[in-house]
Amino acid sequence: MLLAATASFAQQVKTDYDRSANFAQYKTYSWQKVETKDPLWSDRIKSAVDSALTAKGWTQVPEGGNISLVAMGVTTTQEGLNTYYNSFGGGRRFGGGFATATTTPEVYKVGTLMLEMVDTQTKKLVWRGSASDTLSNNSDKNIKNLDKGVQKMLKDFPPGEPKK
Repeated sequence: MLLAATASFAQQVKTDYDRSANFAQYKTYSWQKVETKDPLWSDRIKSAVDSALTAKGWTQVPEGGNISLVAMGVTTTQEGLNTYYNSFGGGRRFGGGFATATTTPEVYKVGTLMLEMVDTQTKKLVWRGSASDTLSNNSDKNIKNLDKGVQKMLKDFPPGEPKK
């Protein structure tokens, strides 16, 4: 359901954060809510985010973590156009020949994962990220791309730390 890659579309990741937040004070997190239309994706999203945050040295606690996580997965249908060009004959160099262009509409689904981090004590949003990609009909491929999208989203997390 969420994030998959195809040759013609690239995964889009965006992040933003509160520039005044001191991310060094945050070391634990708790899940507040995960919303998806497909309940199978709730655990997949949690697993991908848990893996990425654990690698950053953060610890999940059942409740009362420094950060409360909220995630939402949405699917939208989008439409694009594909144009194919065929040329026959000699073209300009040899004179003659002709070219045709065929344009066809293409409908595809895009999955977007939005992740928010809220300071549990102040209830203030301190970080937000999103990852979007074209969906595949292959569930395994979508899961793989969910993991890649979360890794990409949290690559430079926490903000303000020196790059490695």
